[in-house]
Amino acid sequence: MPHPHSIVAIVGRPNVGKSTLFNRLVGRRSAIVEKNPGVTRDRNYGISKYHGYEFIAIDTGGFEPVAETSLVQQMAQQARLAVEEADCVLFVVNAQEGFTPGDAEIYRTLVEAETPLFVVVNKADNPRLEQESLDFYQLGVEKIYPISSEHNLGVDGLLEEVDHLVPLKSTVKEEPAEETDRSKEPIAVAVIGKPNAGKSSIVNALLRKERMIVDSVSGTTRDPVDSLCNFEGQDFLLVDTAGIRRRGKVSQKIETFSIVSALKSIERADVTLLIIDAEEGITEQVMKIAGYANERKKSLLIVMNKWDLVKKDGKTLKQVEEEVYDRLSFISFAPILFVSAKTGQRVPQIFEKILSVHQQYVRRIQTSDLNTILQLIVNQHPPPSKSGRPTKVYYGNQVSVAPPTFVFMTNNPEKTNFAYERYIANQFRYHFGFEGTPLNFIWRKKKSAHKKNAGKRA
Repeated sequence: MPHPHSIVAIVGRPNVGKSTLFNRLVGRRSAIVEKNPGVTRDRNYGISKYHGYEFIAIDTGGFEPVAETSLVQQMAQQARLAVEEADCVLFVVNAQEGFTPGDAEIYRTLVEAETPLFVVVNKADNPRLEQESLDFYQLGVEKIYPISSEHNLGVDGLLEEVDHLVPLKSTVKEEPAEETDRSKEPIAVAVIGKPNAGKSSIVNALLRKERMIVDSVSGTTRDPVDSLCNFEGQDFLLVDTAGIRRRGKVSQKIETFSIVSALKSIERADVTLLIIDAEEGITEQVMKIAGYANERKKSLLIVMNKWDLVKKDGKTLKQVEEEVYDRLSFISFAPILFVSAKTGQRVPQIFEKILSVHQQYVRRIQTSDLNTILQLIVNQHPPPSKSGRPTKVYYGNQVSVAPPTFVFMTNNPEKTNFAYERYIANQFRYHFGFEGTPLNFIWRKKKSAHKKNAGKRA
């Protein structure tokens, strides 16, 4: 069972370089970075795999303790929620601006949260600024960490210190699929979605007494509570159900709180249930959460809850499905269930679908069958050519499961673009199934025979 990543929240006044640090850690420009203070209005989340350190990074909006506008107020609230969820906080200040009263006030607020705290002096791009960073010791901290996110200075040392306090390094070793016996393990299921989509109702419906609840184990307040249950002889582990069922003021304050919970649960799951309020439909928030689930390459099931309350207007289920896929086209491989946790309508089908998508998630295709179909679909529609030379796909091999991962040998890997990958994926699903599971494709260049022979002669 994979362990959840630690959560690192990046907090500070506007324009101190939080988003630049976030982008450095996550490795892509996920946050909007502009010269205007306060441009990052929402939290951004990403999985950091920076130099072997793995964790969930949260880029908060600006954190102004004295709220003057509703936007500033909202940004401060976002940051507080992020800190509450985090295992540690990187409090970012600006070496070029120097120490400000605002920094001191934010620091006092953060200390009250009692979350491990690191004072990170960003934009320390030269020795003079690094020396001036010492001013921040007046906050009363034992150590400060001068860095430059833009020039990647000091970031390794900072993470090394964080790792001593909050383990960040990835300890999960990927084993070859054939060596992993998954048959005896419970299927880990994450239940994600917007607040008020009915996640808690779905969980409670799944955990009815006749499902034989085996255990519900909890540790400290930061630890997840997992519920182990059984359906027709198969064990299921519903991960972090406490986070779903918590009815505190925090979870109702702001929608994006649910993304932190979703990310933590997704990391630990084999199958993800995306719960959508069928009355409300597909909102931007739903699309954001679905995007995170898809990015993590977990098997996926879309559950349209509260179906009993929806006015059907003469539409067939097929028509509604098409509307859902129109908005969530990037996860069109995920089956849709229309249920009502309140009435129990189709709830048992959830377990059945979890089982079927999980079987596809850990499915292995015989190499001979794979290559027969691969040649068929490549001949039907060859990849784009390069400078008039045709792109050939010589053969393929499935290298792992969960998700099913395939390596294709080709003379021209850079021409196999996203559109062509989508074509291959659709054809694989047509021929092999793979309902509810993402597919992972790796393209490698095959060395030509005459080059090999030339090497031998040399």
